[in-house]
Amino acid sequence: MIYRETGNFVTNYLKDRQIINLSFDKYFLIVFLLIMLFYVPTMSEYALSAHIIPILAVGLATLGLNILTGLTGQLSLGTAGFMSVGAFATYNLLLRLPEDLMSLPFALLIGGIFSGLVGVIFGLPAAKIKGFYLLVSTLAAQYFVWWFFNSYAWFLNYESSGVVALPPRMYDYWGLGSFLGIDMQGYGPRYVLAFLICLGLTYFAFNLMRSNTGRSFMSVRDRDIAAGVIGIPVVKTKMLAFFISCFYCGVAGGLYCFAYIGNVDLMIFEIDRSFTILFMVIIGGLGSITGSWLGAIFVYEFPIIFTWLGDSLFGGAFDTAVVENVSNMIYGVFIIALLIREPGGFAALWENTKQKLRMWPYPH
Repeated sequence: MIYRETGNFVTNYLKDRQIINLSFDKYFLIVFLLIMLFYVPTMSEYALSAHIIPILAVGLATLGLNILTGLTGQLSLGTAGFMSVGAFATYNLLLRLPEDLMSLPFALLIGGIFSGLVGVIFGLPAAKIKGFYLLVSTLAAQYFVWWFFNSYAWFLNYESSGVVALPPRMYDYWGLGSFLGIDMQGYGPRYVLAFLICLGLTYFAFNLMRSNTGRSFMSVRDRDIAAGVIGIPVVKTKMLAFFISCFYCGVAGGLYCFAYIGNVDLMIFEIDRSFTILFMVIIGGLGSITGSWLGAIFVYEFPIIFTWLGDSLFGGAFDTAVVENVSNMIYGVFIIALLIREPGGFAALWENTKQKLRMWPYPH
């Protein structure tokens, strides 16, 4: 009986504009933020490095793609390529500029801007084409970026292997390591940086959806011809969507390399990662910010958890490769069943669950 709208009276425009309306949701969010800020950083390095930090990175990329595909209706398969632009831009900014001029958080954001500009260039065909034709155009971006970084070794600091190691100073975000004696190379500080960036960009995405720009995105998604008739600049709106989406992907690519892996490797930004992030968007729910994070958590964690369960239950009686293949089969069947049962993905399931809680104990 605690999840109710009773007593939540909207008495002014400020309350009407707030993102969270129910008191229960506000308290839940406060508890969640306290746990994420004060408890999670104290968890084991394995939990942070193998689960939480990579989920934050790929979840941010999923959110960026959802702004483009779910909110604006523009298909893209160049996500991994745009992530690599952000990662290499961040690396070169930190490598080539003086320490007192550039810190990691600012380099991540500027790297995201570079990625956004590259996204606008490859989004130009969206002015004339859409659907699967645009999908092929963005797929070309994936391979072009791959070729570009392989051809110009300056961006890789002339590393022939394509794997660029990160100097230790790149982890000392604001010089806190020498000032406070904090081990900035540990996964705790890396997690805090990744979480704060993801929190800020998620908050921005929520407000973007409710703004005039977000409504323009949705108008273009629903019917671009009608959007143009009522005065929305369709081409400008699509280019802005590409910029914002690729900005998110660029920041996510930087976080994936600097906070998770510890090096910049071109091999981790192959086409498979673009498909995986697209699956996260579809499973989580098109056009849903919460669904982006739910989809990222599910797609990343399900194979790991199932493989762990297989090893725990059968005690190594089966080969690891067999368990992994069976895990992938069950994973695929589960996704198909989920999308048949609820095409809106986890976001729709979440909204339906909250609606049932509001109505309980009444069925309708």
